[in-house]
Amino acid sequence: MPFNHNHRYHPLLLSLVPPEAKRALDVGCGQGRFARRLAARGLDVDAVDVSEEMVRIATALGSPGPGKVEARKGDIANDDLGQNAYGFISCIASLHHMPFDTVAKLRDALHPGGVLAVLGLARPSTPGDYAVELAFAPANVAARLVVAAGEWLNGGPDPTPEPPVDLKFPTMNELRHDAQELLPGSTIRRLSFWRHLLTYRKPLS
Repeated sequence: MPFNHNHRYHPLLLSLVPPEAKRALDVGCGQGRFARRLAARGLDVDAVDVSEEMVRIATALGSPGPGKVEARKGDIANDDLGQNAYGFISCIASLHHMPFDTVAKLRDALHPGGVLAVLGLARPSTPGDYAVELAFAPANVAARLVVAAGEWLNGGPDPTPEPPVDLKFPTMNELRHDAQELLPGSTIRRLSFWRHLLTYRKPLS
C-alpha cells in the first residue's frame, strides 16, 4: 500500500489508545490502513469516510483480527455518533475538511477517560511555529525524496497524494483558540511533515 506522511505517525497514535478501550472510531479512514492497525490491537473499529470508493477498498481489505473493522460511508459532521460510545477516536488529516466544532460531537462520543487524537495540518502563526517548520525542512525534503524514489520503483505515484499546505488549512493560533474553547485540557504538539497532533482525554467525571 502506498506510503504518505500520515503513516509515519501511526505508531504515535497507537501509543495514545487507552488500555481499556474496546471500541474505536476512525474518521476519514481512507483505505482503512490505520483502522486495521487498531483492529490488530483488539479494538472493534467503525471506519468512516465520505468517499464510497475508499469505503469499498477498506471493506475489501477486511480486518486482521482480533478486532473487527466495519467500514461505512458517512459524514461525521452530520451523523449521530451517540454518547459515550468510543474509547478512542482518531482523525488523520481529515478534520480540516469539516467545521472545527465537529470536535464537540467527537468529544461527546468518547467514554469517560477516552482519547481523541487529531493528526492534522495547519499554517504557522507565531515565530515559534515558523522556527519549527524551518527546523524540520531538511527532514521533509529527505522524506519526499525517499517517497518519490519508492513511487518510481513501484510503478507510479501514490493515488492519494499529499495535500499542499495552503490557505484552506487553519492557522495554529486559530487551532489553539478553538481547541481551548471546545476541548479544554487538550494539548497541541507540532510535528514534522507539516503536521500537528491535538490530543484530548475526556475527564472521568
